[in-house]
Amino acid sequence: MIKLINNPCVYKNGRLIKASAAQSTEISRTMAYKILSAHNTSGNDKKLKIKFDEITSHDITYVGIIQTAKASGLEKFPLPYTMTNCHNSLCAVGGTINEDDHVFGLSAAKKYGGAYVPPHLAVIHQYMREMRAFGGAMILGSDSHTRYGALGTMAVGEGGPELVKQLLCKTYDIDFPPVVAVYLKGRLHKGVGPHDVALALVAAVFKNGFVKNKVMEFIGPGIKNLSMDFRNGIDVMTTETTCLSSVWETDEKVKEYYRCHGRESAFKELHPEDGAYYDAAIEVDLGSIEPMIALPFHPSNAYTIREFNQNAYDILKKTEEEGNKLLGGKGTFCLTDKIKDGKVYVQQGVIAGCAGGMYENIAAATEILNGTSLTNGEFSLNVYPSSQPVYKGLVDNGYISRLLEDGAIVKTAFCGPCFGAGDVPANNALSVRHTTRNFESREGSKPSGGQLAAVALMDARSIAATAKNAGAITAATETEYTESAKKYYFCDKIYRARVYDGIGKAETNEELKYGPNIADWPKMPPLKDNLLLKVVSVLTDPVTTTDELIPSGETSSYRSNPLKLAEFALSRKDPQYVSRAKAVKNEAFPALEGIKEENTSYGSVVCAVKPGDGSAREQAASCQRVLGGAANIAVSYATKRYRSNVINWGMIPFLAKENDFAVGELIYIPDVKKKILGGDTEFPARVYGENPRDVVLKIDPLTADEKEIVVKGCLINFYAK
Repeated sequence: MIKLINNPCVYKNGRLIKASAAQSTEISRTMAYKILSAHNTSGNDKKLKIKFDEITSHDITYVGIIQTAKASGLEKFPLPYTMTNCHNSLCAVGGTINEDDHVFGLSAAKKYGGAYVPPHLAVIHQYMREMRAFGGAMILGSDSHTRYGALGTMAVGEGGPELVKQLLCKTYDIDFPPVVAVYLKGRLHKGVGPHDVALALVAAVFKNGFVKNKVMEFIGPGIKNLSMDFRNGIDVMTTETTCLSSVWETDEKVKEYYRCHGRESAFKELHPEDGAYYDAAIEVDLGSIEPMIALPFHPSNAYTIREFNQNAYDILKKTEEEGNKLLGGKGTFCLTDKIKDGKVYVQQGVIAGCAGGMYENIAAATEILNGTSLTNGEFSLNVYPSSQPVYKGLVDNGYISRLLEDGAIVKTAFCGPCFGAGDVPANNALSVRHTTRNFESREGSKPSGGQLAAVALMDARSIAATAKNAGAITAATETEYTESAKKYYFCDKIYRARVYDGIGKAETNEELKYGPNIADWPKMPPLKDNLLLKVVSVLTDPVTTTDELIPSGETSSYRSNPLKLAEFALSRKDPQYVSRAKAVKNEAFPALEGIKEENTSYGSVVCAVKPGDGSAREQAASCQRVLGGAANIAVSYATKRYRSNVINWGMIPFLAKENDFAVGELIYIPDVKKKILGGDTEFPARVYGENPRDVVLKIDPLTADEKEIVVKGCLINFYAK
């Protein structure tokens, strides 16, 4: 299905050919280069300082971003800033605090000059596709799935501090990223959807890091055979490959998408020039893609549904064993009991969010169900259109009525099923979802309480085929249905009636409206000459996700209150972490010969193999800092955005050859401040404990600003200075 080409290639006469060393200068012929260079302010194509055209956030992140920017001197938004409300819109934890955040967001849009999209109106990425993306642009979002490449927009998902920099007229600083061609050819078979392509792609490149921190550039003749909903659905899932961003060739279908949404002038034709150079390439034969299923606990744990059904017991048994490790003896997790009479039965189906909730996905699911009543009582189907305009289009064309008659539950635009704040399955239940992620406990269960449910990712078409087959996992290619969807018409009246658009119209006399849960960031100390760290958690999993560092779901309501949120840090991975970190923050400076408190910072450290996969959420790092964290030590960092979050919150992103530290050990790094400011990348250190030893910690090079941020103690201190 997918072929990885791990050597430089050149795009010549519509084909990829092996590149010579002399052709490396032709990187300037790629679409990625043209867009990045147009937004670069450094004058150096290798060291980029990017200024974005627009930024966007949702209601889990915008309060912290605005609070940070305000503390750093914000007066008005210097670029268009869109705030949506699609994450905490249904989560009822904490009484009024979710709606208090929404009131704050509207007041901030008025005061500083931004746009505010009320709850239930649209999920963040659907709104940005419909109303804000434009060809040749760059958009930065505080959500990891910020991807609008199919519309000709290079979009990047990062932690909140990177948006703060844009609000303060600073830049996004990166080395020029490698660019990987994704060459699409052929045509998808009936019953194969965008999620099938996406899951096959993620499975091929995630574990080997093939596109990590790189730009994926989609080219080739197969693009013309994909509708815009298909392109957007594949594109948004590129986040799960750990790439930096994406961009696609554009054509008449893209132009028609903009025209449909009343923004034809936003279209820009984009193609690589003949001879464009790529650092590597991926060939995708669309005609060979089959319906896919990604088993817990990652989108890359993917199989064809055909292969899964043939080997269901062995595959489910392996996942079952992983789940029981998560429970740690506090309960029993079982998936093999879902096999009955040779079929695997699931208890729930969900089609939702920026990946699943698009018009064509829901229309196709309706055609596949085609009057089949969901009457067995055990299987439920929940459908969330990605925006109210999409909802209206489905209503106008009769799809919603048909879904309701078949027993599906249709809900408003909401991201909750993707991160554990909506449709949490029962304990030991298996849910199939057309959403973006299926990390452990992301669906909302709590292993520390003896609970564990599971999510498998599938395309909406195969979810509907499964629903039609009474919950038995079934590929849509095995089902007869009408493939063509009725034409969609976008209704702009919906947004004109409800969205507050104050972009460029700051009302500086407007007061920010604070609810009782919205709190300022606590003060964070600058770095002293030396650093003494106490190990408070050692995470030995091959990869640690941001969901494990700070859980999503109900904890999301507390993201406007740094101290309350920090109480949940690592709660699903290391329940003793918070108490250990607090103890370090409050205990007396350790008595070690030759180490003086007056010139030595003392803080806690989390050691891990590969932390930070998944969400862009800054709180994965800020919670550690609030609790007194001074550094992370990792063999490698899963994503650029997590490492940036660590730095922006004043912690040092150390690297170690291996994760052989123990809880309670002390690590002393002399002259750390001098070495960081001097650009050193190696830090000799001494470990104290049961196994005293000398080690060498490393850091990848820091930019000039990153050095100062770490030394000052955090981004807020840096800008306040």
